[in-house]
Amino acid sequence: MITETSWLIPVYPLIGTLLTIPWSPAFIRRTGPRPAGYVNILMTFLAFTHSIWAFVALWGNSNDQFFFVPWLNVADFNLIIPLEVSAITIGACILITGLNLLAQIYAVGYLEMDWGWGRFFAFMAFFEAGMCALVLCNSLFFSYFLLEILTLGTYLLVGFWYNQSLVVTGARDAFLTKRVGDLILLMGVLAIYPLAHTWDFRELAAWAQTAEVDPTVMALVGVGLIAGPMSKCAQFPLHLWLDEAMEGPLPSTILRNAVVVATGAWILFKLAPVLALSPIVLAVTAAIGSITALGGALIAVAQIDLKRVLSYLASTYMGLVFIAVGAQQPEAALLLVLTYALAMAVLVMGAGSIILGVITQDVTQMGGLWGRRPMTGLAFLVGAFGLVALPPLGGFWSMLELVTGLWESQQLVLVAIVLAVNWIVAFGLARAFGLIFAGPVNQMTIRSPEPIWLMVVPMMIAVGFTLHFPLILSTLGLLPDWGTLNKDMGVALIWSSLLGFAVGAVLYVGRRVESPEKLVPAPVQNLLAFDFYTPRLYRSSVVLGVDLLSRLTDWLDRYLVDGFVNFVGLASVFSGEALKYNNSGRLQFYALTITFCVAVISIIMSWQYLPGIFTAVFATP
Repeated sequence: MITETSWLIPVYPLIGTLLTIPWSPAFIRRTGPRPAGYVNILMTFLAFTHSIWAFVALWGNSNDQFFFVPWLNVADFNLIIPLEVSAITIGACILITGLNLLAQIYAVGYLEMDWGWGRFFAFMAFFEAGMCALVLCNSLFFSYFLLEILTLGTYLLVGFWYNQSLVVTGARDAFLTKRVGDLILLMGVLAIYPLAHTWDFRELAAWAQTAEVDPTVMALVGVGLIAGPMSKCAQFPLHLWLDEAMEGPLPSTILRNAVVVATGAWILFKLAPVLALSPIVLAVTAAIGSITALGGALIAVAQIDLKRVLSYLASTYMGLVFIAVGAQQPEAALLLVLTYALAMAVLVMGAGSIILGVITQDVTQMGGLWGRRPMTGLAFLVGAFGLVALPPLGGFWSMLELVTGLWESQQLVLVAIVLAVNWIVAFGLARAFGLIFAGPVNQMTIRSPEPIWLMVVPMMIAVGFTLHFPLILSTLGLLPDWGTLNKDMGVALIWSSLLGFAVGAVLYVGRRVESPEKLVPAPVQNLLAFDFYTPRLYRSSVVLGVDLLSRLTDWLDRYLVDGFVNFVGLASVFSGEALKYNNSGRLQFYALTITFCVAVISIIMSWQYLPGIFTAVFATP
C-alpha cells in the first residue's frame, strides 16, 4: 500500500499550499501568519516519512512499479500520465522532501520577523510538489509541464520581496531566461513524437536501441531537448538568471541551488539513451558543460559577493553533469547530482548564517569569524570538503567515477577540464573561507554570534548527512566499486584538491601575501569579475536586437497596419459625406452617374485590349 500510494508524495505539499490560503489574505488575523509555516512543515514531514517508507519497501525489489493515470481522451488521441515508482525516483523524493524540510525549519529562524510568512511557505511547498511530481513522472510531455510549474515557482520565490526593484528585475529575468530554453524544449518534445510515437521515457529508451533516424533530424531534435535543461541548470549562455535569482530569500536558495537547478539534469539523465543517437548532440552537451564548468569556476573565484560565489559554483557543477551526460555516463551524472545537493545545501545554510548576522554579503568586509562562529565555520568547511574531490566524502567518489569513465573512453581533454575545475573550486572555497573566518576582526564582524538554534540545528543535520553520505551509499550498494575505479585518476583528483586548498590557505588564511588579488593583472580581474562581460555582450547584441526589432514592429504596426485601417475608415467617411450631397432626388442625375461609373468600369476591365483595338482601327490598309 505504501508504494501504491506514492503518488501522494507530491500531494502532501500541495495540501499544505492550499491550507495556507486562510493566512495569506489574513482571513485569520488573531494568530498571525506563523501557523501557515507550521502547517507546511508538517505536510513536508509527512511527505518525507512516506518517501522513506516507500523506499524501504522498494529497496531490494528489482521490479519497478508503474502506474498510469488517464488524463485526456479525445477521439483516438489518448494522453495518460505514467508514474514510475522505483528506488531511484523515491530516493530522489527523499532528497527533495528532506532538504525542503530542513530549509523550512531554517526559514523559521531566518524569516522570523518577515511579514510574508504565509506566501513564502506556500511557495516552498509548491516548489516541493513540482519537483516530487517531476521525478515520479515517466512522461517527457508531462515533465515539460512540470518544468513550467517550477519556472513559475522560481519567479514567485525570487520575486518574494516584490517592493524592491532589484528583486522584481531578478524574478523577471529568471522567468524570461528560462522561457527561452523552455520554448526550444517544447519544439524538441513535439518533434520527437512523430519519430518515436511515444513520450514515455521507458519506451523512448527502447526505441533508441533500434531507431534509424536521419542524423540531421536527430541532431536538431536532440539540441532542442537539451535546451530546456540548459536554462534550468544555468548553463552558458542561459546562466545569468541564477545570479539574479539570489535576490530572493536565502532559505529558498537552499532548495533552488541544491535541487531545483538539478531538475534539468534529471531530464538529461532520463533522455540519455535518446541523446546518444546523435554524436553531434553529445559533443554539444559536453562542450556546453565544459565551457560552463571552467568559466563558472573562474568567475566564482573573482567574486566578492558570497551569494554570487555560490551561484556560479552551482552552474559549475551542473556543467560537470553535462560533461558526464555528453560522455555517456548517466550513472556518474546522477551520483554527481546527489553528492552536490547535500554539500551545496550546507554551504548555502552557512552563507545564510553569516549574512544574517554580519548584515553584508561582501566577503572583503568580513574576517575573524572563526572564534565567533565555530559551528558555522565547521559547516562551511564540511560543505567545501564535500563539494570537491577530497576523500572519503561524496564529491571524491562521484568525480572519480566521472574521470575514470572519461579516461577509459580516451577523452583526455575532458579529464583535464575536470581536474582544472576541481583545483579552481578548491582554491575558490579556501579563498572564501579565509576572507570570512580568518584574519583580523573587521567592523562588520565585531558582534556576530551564532544564529538562533532553528538555523543551527538544520545546518548541523545537513553537515551530518554530508559526512556520512558515502556510508549511506555504501550501505545501499550505490558507492562505486573501488576495484573498478582508476587509482591514478584518484591520486590526480586528490592532489588537485589539496593544491587548491593549499594555495588558497597560504594566500587568504595564512595571509602570506598582503593583497593576493594584485598577483593577477587588472584586466584579467575585471574579465572574471564581470562574468567575461557576458551581460554587456547581451545588452549590445540580444537585448539591442530585440529592442530594435520591437521598435520596427511598433512603427510598422502604428503607421502601416494601423495607418491603412485608419485610411480605409477615413476614406469611407469622406466618400459617404461626398455622396450625401449628391442625393438630389433627380432621376436624370442618377442615370448620368450610373452611366459614368459603368463607362469607367468598362474602360478599366478592357484596358488590356485597348492597344489591340487601336492597332486594328488605325492600321494602314
